[in-house]
Amino acid sequence: MPRSVPAVRRPSLTGQLGFTERIFLRGQDRELATAVDDGLAQVEEGLHREMHFADNLADVTARYLLEAGGKRVRPMLTLLAAQLGDGTNADVIQAAAAVEITHLASLYHDDVMDDSQMRRGVPSAQFVWGNSVAVLTGDLLFARASKLVSALGERAIQLQADTFERLCLGQLHETIGPREDEDPIEHYIRVLEDKTGSLIAVAAQMGVVFSNAPEEYEQPVVVFGEKIGVAFQLIDDVIDLSSQGVAETGKTPGNDLRAGVATLPVLRLRERAAGDAEAAALLERLERDVIGSAEDGEVTPAAMEAIAALREHDVTRQTLEEAHRWAREAVEALAPLPDGAVKKALVRFADTIVERSS
Repeated sequence: MPRSVPAVRRPSLTGQLGFTERIFLRGQDRELATAVDDGLAQVEEGLHREMHFADNLADVTARYLLEAGGKRVRPMLTLLAAQLGDGTNADVIQAAAAVEITHLASLYHDDVMDDSQMRRGVPSAQFVWGNSVAVLTGDLLFARASKLVSALGERAIQLQADTFERLCLGQLHETIGPREDEDPIEHYIRVLEDKTGSLIAVAAQMGVVFSNAPEEYEQPVVVFGEKIGVAFQLIDDVIDLSSQGVAETGKTPGNDLRAGVATLPVLRLRERAAGDAEAAALLERLERDVIGSAEDGEVTPAAMEAIAALREHDVTRQTLEEAHRWAREAVEALAPLPDGAVKKALVRFADTIVERSS
């Protein structure tokens, strides 16, 4: 029997724009900020309009994570990249909505794969309605995103198909793990490039394509999106260890580890464990008390202590440094773009991504 659905407050536009306030410095780039903010308002209206199906339950489940919040990072990047061309137009708005719906669809599937109980500070859809409803809701959203891109023409369909393929491959490779002859960290980074980087990259690319921006701007924003996507996920690996809990991060501390996901701090710890007794002891505690313990229910005191020890370990600091390195490389990729408000905003976008842990 499905659990009762908790009340979810629809986020205000001001709440969503909290992220953009860091990107557009007060009193500067006002015209650019206004264009992006106005575009986000249109995207938000479009998202709620598209979450209507021929079934009342589907309407509720499809809107569930949309109304739970989110900063609309991907459509924001689409709108920002569009300012390199003709600016916001109907096609850009539709592309931005399609990218965000694709992202939402992937969250429903991810929570089933990871057996996550929380998402965006509320019980996950699979926890409320069960795996089958959550998977089918994700499928519905992928279908709706496909409808939106089909109206934009063959180029949009190809971009969407390529991205969807990479999302699926990333999830598959994460599930089966690295081959015996494959470096686990290199494998993990490739998973992040596919699962996170690909969608952020296509968000920026669609902004360039559908604003009729110069073709030579496509590759720089694609590389930027790929690299900032990896940085984004590495910061999430650190946030997963946060002591702030659900109220601040929307997740239970150690949520990914408890679901059996070996995040970069754990992979780095495994590297060290062969020749470092302290690292080996901590790894043993994590494997005993934390990793794969999601089915046990509440986080035990022993698990919390092990998570805290990992949070304070040098491998977590190293993960932060790697996130910053990916962000720096993302900014370097923007070199071919013209100097101006858009480029400055993209640089601040990268800075804001890696500052989420502070």
